[in-house]
Amino acid sequence: MSVNHMVWVRFRPGVDAAAIEAHATALRALQQRVPGVQSVTVGRNFTDRANGYDFGICVILDDKAALAAYAVHPYHVEVATALRRDGEIMALDFEF
Repeated sequence: MSVNHMVWVRFRPGVDAAAIEAHATALRALQQRVPGVQSVTVGRNFTDRANGYDFGICVILDDKAALAAYAVHPYHVEVATALRRDGEIMALDFEF
């Protein structure tokens, strides 16, 4: 079964649009750089329903094993570390 790895981000005050776009570019590159990643979509929240979270990421992976490998892949660790530095994140994973 495929896995949907969803992440919500609430950027810290002072993180500007250029920095957010740099994060989005790095996140999109996960699809080419990490085995087992089928697709990556990123975007800004446009509603008031996310309790202040303003950015979303959906990563579709091959299966649970691909998610486990993704979690420790050096490029993912680099991207996630930078994202945590600039924002608070919340993640949820489910099979479909």
